[in-house]
Amino acid sequence: QVQLVESGGGLVQAGGSLRLSCVASGRTFNAMGWFRQAPGKERGFVATIGMSGGTTYYTNSVKGRFTISRDNAKNTVYLQMNSLKPEDTAVYYCIGDKSIREVLSGGLGGSWGQGTQVTVSS
Repeated sequence: QVQLVESGGGLVQAGGSLRLSCVASGRTFNAMGWFRQAPGKERGFVATIGMSGGTTYYTNSVKGRFTISRDNAKNTVYLQMNSLKPEDTAVYYCIGDKSIREVLSGGLGGSWGQGTQVTVSS
């Protein structure tokens, strides 16, 4: 059974940092990534990373502040979030998929975690 489990969310003040983790079990994924959904908004892409870790993509609003990485030995993907802003408040979801292209297309065929809440106070 394929399962992705996120952790690391919480409440932080603006300017602070959090690191999200997502452990996958049941299979390995060529691409992994993160999406987020704020209240009243659609779920949107945040970042993705390929198998080797050498290819990454970010949505413009997090470039320079967030860093995605993965540890294939642990089948885990991370999202280091620095200089957090109140507008980063959302539920963050981990995804595993066949390719970066699939993730960037919305990950409709991918495997998803249950989400972890990130709240940034002003």
